[in-house]
Amino acid sequence: MNKTLNDFKVTDRQTFIKFLDLLRKDFFDNPKSWENKTLPDFLEALSVYTEDIQGHYDNMKLNIKADKPNWSTFADIFKGAKIYE
Repeated sequence: MNKTLNDFKVTDRQTFIKFLDLLRKDFFDNPKSWENKTLPDFLEALSVYTEDIQGHYDNMKLNIKADKPNWSTFADIFKGAKIYE
């Protein structure tokens, strides 16, 4: 994942749209960094990572409740699905 994508802050719908554009660009610019390169694999990882994201937040000591998501939570799920096995 490129530094721009890692550091990009999603705060609302408009920044989430920009994030998705950056994610798409990252897929084309850095395909080797993607574990889930096909749509079925990505969608499966998206589902599983959505289920597991609270564990990520807890492990990182982040005070985020995945059951009350915001636009940033959705971006975290998409970033995780990129590499989640």
